[in-house]
Amino acid sequence: MRSNFTLRVRIVSGLVLLVALILVTRLYFVQVVYGDEYSLRADHQYVRPNQNLFDRGTIFFSPKDDVPIGAATLKVGFTIAMNPSELVDKEGAFEKLSAIVPLDRDQFFLRAGKVDDPYEEIAKRVSEEDMKNIEALNIKGVSIHKERWRYYPGETLAAHALGFIAYHENTLLGRYGLERYYEDTLSRAGNSLYINFFAEIFSNINKTLFKSEAGREGDIITTIEPSVQLFLEEKLKEIHTAWNSRITAGIIINPQNGEIYSMAVYPTFDLNDFQGVSDPSIFSNPLVEDVYEMGSIIKPLTMAAGLDQGTVTANTTYYDAGKLTLDGATFSNFDGKGRGTVPMQEVLNQSLNTGAAFVAGKMGAENFRKYMLGYGIGEETGIDLPNEGVGLVENLNSPRAIEYATASFGQGIAMTPIATVRALSTLANGGVLITPHLGKRIKYRSGLSKELTYVDGVRVLQEETSDEISRMLVEVVDTALLDGTVKFDHYSVAAKTGTAQIARAGERGYYDDRYLHTFFGYFPAYDAKFLVFLMTIEPKEVRYASQTLTKPFIDTVNFLVNYYEIPPDR
Repeated sequence: MRSNFTLRVRIVSGLVLLVALILVTRLYFVQVVYGDEYSLRADHQYVRPNQNLFDRGTIFFSPKDDVPIGAATLKVGFTIAMNPSELVDKEGAFEKLSAIVPLDRDQFFLRAGKVDDPYEEIAKRVSEEDMKNIEALNIKGVSIHKERWRYYPGETLAAHALGFIAYHENTLLGRYGLERYYEDTLSRAGNSLYINFFAEIFSNINKTLFKSEAGREGDIITTIEPSVQLFLEEKLKEIHTAWNSRITAGIIINPQNGEIYSMAVYPTFDLNDFQGVSDPSIFSNPLVEDVYEMGSIIKPLTMAAGLDQGTVTANTTYYDAGKLTLDGATFSNFDGKGRGTVPMQEVLNQSLNTGAAFVAGKMGAENFRKYMLGYGIGEETGIDLPNEGVGLVENLNSPRAIEYATASFGQGIAMTPIATVRALSTLANGGVLITPHLGKRIKYRSGLSKELTYVDGVRVLQEETSDEISRMLVEVVDTALLDGTVKFDHYSVAAKTGTAQIARAGERGYYDDRYLHTFFGYFPAYDAKFLVFLMTIEPKEVRYASQTLTKPFIDTVNFLVNYYEIPPDR
């Protein structure tokens, strides 16, 4: 008998301890993990019954001091509503309320006439100060309700990278950018706010302790550096305005590990007012989603392939007649002129189409194809953004020599800018394909953090090749770019311009007066910390990228050198 009694005591004691443990654990989550959320819930006098208070994880920028700054946050305000059947003096109520917040008279009285509806909203996103003034009026039939909504403090800053949320089938979801890609991490299950506090504690124990949803919920810390992002956006706007371009865009990336410090597109839009945009195509990110024939910035990839295979060296020469005919088709250098016998260095210095074709021809079609596809230009990069496009590289499977020749200088094959940046990074980092990315770390609601990891790079070039092509591209900047007038005395900067004719949509051939201008460069050239990519589409009344993008590139290099205090390397 005594043993049964002891057993019952132990069972009861165990149950009590289990309940206590659950309560303590849950209270820890309430106070420590969800403290901010429940501080809002405690103020339930302003919350409409059965209303879900919007919640979503924060997206952060990463300044150079590594103290995160909110890029996509939550803002708290108030909704003013009325119960028309209880609103006795409608005219008086309108006069008093409209003196505090802007109200449309016709809309107000239309809503006030719906006496069978107990809840009609008068104004949304009202500030706390205005809410207090309205509360002091003590108007019968007028109620105040707390609300939260998505807010982007930078407004247009990094708009195409961040994306935004919008309704989809009555649910707020990430629709573009990081908001969409990391939807599972950022989204939150809605909870009714005006309920018994301890009832909620118990109702959420299962989710908090045992369900995987809670483990997924968190905040995203990005690689975007806000000052760098702001600088690039201002520079792109300058380019765009100066040349009346259709689209201007750029990327600043760490070519060693794929961290993107800045990704920007102009024209842009205000993330807090995307509903006011008349053309929704502006929401798309051309750096990730669209493909282009990139032109002469592909020549360094061709040259690096030839160097890596041992087919050419910087001093290998060929005879440049100014044009070349293959398979009955003729192409020429940008000016149609021949240079006679020239070395490979001059192919890059003077951006000679015939020289790039010489390298590809000497490599052979199969080897050239292998290297170009090895750069990843025909595949997704793995970037953590939605709707990534894939390059068009069918010409690399053609039996026609002309297709390989034109591909060698960036014509006849198309790729996304981000895939181009990934390929060009191999020249800067010792020959390894990296995964470009914006996500740096997830901070979970539990308080734990996880560094985001990406696919290890595949080696596509020997380190010696990377060093040699870098040396050749430094020579381009020091002696050839704008006739050597932009040489950096104390920094080795490797760079190349690109000017490509734009293909006619749905037709054969190219426009004679429409161009894509590109510019890429990295520095310090032999231990690159930054790779800068700029492009402007259809600039007006100008022919060459050296005219439109050289100065912006130089300005960007100078900014990064000063901002990050990069020590000289020569």
